[in-house]
Amino acid sequence: MADNHEIFEKELFPHIDALKTFAYHLTYDEDDANDLVQETYMKAHRFIDRYIQGTNAKAWLFKILKNAYINHYRKRSKQPTRVDFEDIVNYHDSGDNGGKGYLDLREELFDSMMGDEVTIAINSLPIDFRTVVLLCDVEGFTYEEISKIIDVPIGTVRSRLFRARNMLKEKLKSYAENLGYEDKRSQNKTGKSNKSSEEE
Repeated sequence: MADNHEIFEKELFPHIDALKTFAYHLTYDEDDANDLVQETYMKAHRFIDRYIQGTNAKAWLFKILKNAYINHYRKRSKQPTRVDFEDIVNYHDSGDNGGKGYLDLREELFDSMMGDEVTIAINSLPIDFRTVVLLCDVEGFTYEEISKIIDVPIGTVRSRLFRARNMLKEKLKSYAENLGYEDKRSQNKTGKSNKSSEEE
């Protein structure tokens, strides 16, 4: 069996960039994001004996980071309740090898628009909606994995993601129109322009 150093090098450290991105989108502050990532790896080291080698290391680390963020937020809000990090260690208990079960955000939004405006729009979402979009559409986690990471039922994940995508579409609609983008998918589905209402 690999030693802890080898597990960190091969399975945990490769996800550091994704963790930094997620942490930054949660905190909007580079220093806070780096602190969260550092704490995540410290917690991962503390609980490495509970990690099952070869399982979904990325989801395990994201779970730790999300809990660390919640703890910091509650501390700043002077709320006494803490997330018990012991709760994270049984993440892998149930199998989760199904399909992704979602459409990528890049397919949901207008083509070629993944840029600064999209980032700004995502960052403007309430934290619960921003989190599911980042985990699903940016990081590629399944609904089941997201459910475990943020500790809500799968139905809640689906509902939040649906609402988050709709909010993003509304935020980006005028921006897209100003740049001359059109929703080609709607035309393909209906066989007519969005502006046409002759058959309505």
